[in-house]
Amino acid sequence: MADEVQPVRQKVESIADLHRDAERQVSRHQRIVEVFMAQLDRPRTLYGFLALVVAWLGINALVPSLRWDHPPFHYLQGLLGLISVTTTSVVLITQRRWLLRTEQHAQLDLHINLLAEEKIAKLVALVEELRRDLPAVPQRHDPEAAAMSRGTDARELTEELERSQDRSKGGTEPGPASPGPRSARKG
Repeated sequence: MADEVQPVRQKVESIADLHRDAERQVSRHQRIVEVFMAQLDRPRTLYGFLALVVAWLGINALVPSLRWDHPPFHYLQGLLGLISVTTTSVVLITQRRWLLRTEQHAQLDLHINLLAEEKIAKLVALVEELRRDLPAVPQRHDPEAAAMSRGTDARELTEELERSQDRSKGGTEPGPASPGPRSARKG
């Protein structure tokens, strides 16, 4: 057993491999932006900006011989504008990467959940088949087990979720809900 890779450990390692692969695909420019972002998202950065502004205003207002930016401090406004645009760009670039990564994780979760649901549906179907084959078990129709053994149609589920969200937002649909793909197959 020591030589065998345990299933849980194997799954954890495969997820870690996915993360490592994603990190290997990050460009050098993206890494530079993220290092810059890692410095921006700290309280000391805010304190540094505030100290810069206070020092700038103090020197220009209190020491006339060192004054380089007269009120209303156009150079300071330009510097703060540049910092703002740079910070906004860095945040958006970083958020975009994390959004893409989150979307990939959501897709992976969806695929894993659908695969697990298919496996469960197959198990329910096999148990029902076994129940029918056992002579000692009374024969009866179980509509819930029959429905569970069919599995879930992702498109039908998505359409029903969208209809439910529309109803919760106060929208009403004209007439009865349109039949999903599974309903159309039954007829």
